[in-house]
Amino acid sequence: MARQLTFPKITEAALADLRQRIDAPIEEPPPPHITEANRDAIRHYAHGIGDDNPLWTDEAYAAKTQYGTLLAPPTILYAFDRIVSGYVGGLPGIHAMYAGTEWEWLRSIRLGDRLTAKSSLKALIEKQGAFAGRAIQQIYTTEFYDPQQTLVARADSWCMRVERDTARERGKYHKTALSEYTPEQIEQIKADYQKEERRGAQPRYYEDVQIGEKLPWVVKGPMTPTMCIAYAQGWGGLYIRAHRLAFDMYEKHPALGIPNPQGVPEPPERVHWDNDFARTVGVPGAFDYGPERVSWMGHLLTNWIGDDGFLKELKVQVCRHNILGDTTWCQGEVVEKEIKDGAGVVRCRLWGDNQRSERSVLGSATVILPRK
Repeated sequence: MARQLTFPKITEAALADLRQRIDAPIEEPPPPHITEANRDAIRHYAHGIGDDNPLWTDEAYAAKTQYGTLLAPPTILYAFDRIVSGYVGGLPGIHAMYAGTEWEWLRSIRLGDRLTAKSSLKALIEKQGAFAGRAIQQIYTTEFYDPQQTLVARADSWCMRVERDTARERGKYHKTALSEYTPEQIEQIKADYQKEERRGAQPRYYEDVQIGEKLPWVVKGPMTPTMCIAYAQGWGGLYIRAHRLAFDMYEKHPALGIPNPQGVPEPPERVHWDNDFARTVGVPGAFDYGPERVSWMGHLLTNWIGDDGFLKELKVQVCRHNILGDTTWCQGEVVEKEIKDGAGVVRCRLWGDNQRSERSVLGSATVILPRK
């Protein structure tokens, strides 16, 4: 078991210092995981979210589409910037729980795109919740530009800053145990994976879509540390550093170096693979990455719209922790459609439920579909 650790509290002085940063550009953001959407970067990100769409991974297939080249999953932009992914400043020692993103894309991400990001702190909103009582919603705005300084995409992303000790003591998840599966249950999940539908090269026309139409589900899980590692390989993580680079980071940001049971400093990011450390922040076990779950909903949408559709907006709220052993069925339905400026615009509501019938993610999307 992990040693008992005591963590800092939210103080008014630390909050006041952080408020001074609102609207100010982040001058020295941490370096991104990738700077170019090359073949390997696209493949690693797509496979990290369990998406083998040939539009992302098969050059011969992509060459026959209207684009003539590989595209990337829209949410690969998480790998281009760590601020939009949950790297937060201020409030040292106060845990950050990734809680959502509102994305807007102006065009598709294509093979060879070299993009840079500009971010600023947008707002700090104090809230009260069941998990840790007092929490600070820390919202950032990030914009992505190509080398010509043309805006490609923008996003508002947010984390909830919570006191680790308070969350553990309140014990929202004390009665939640890590799930175990029988061989029969695993076979059923395998069968659900086989039911995944990808529209692909067959256009989904605006005229054929009906209000109330359900999107074929996408299954994710059961979550394991291996799946978190697979995502981190494509996305890069926030504080995953090795050897001297890790100790240099802890020297610069002491609150990131939290001793493990052997007394060795490790980052708070280990809540995603270390059950004991996750319990110190009030969660019954390690849990998935927030950007990962947002990306699953993107996978749901790109499967449904097909190669000729365009994911314009994706707004996703992470509602509860998705702990190791949890399986998520990502789902959606059409709620509205209209012709706008000649384009076929369709809006969907999204949600994800786990094997305990708990809703762990909510969202909405706007897509552009081809017209007949």
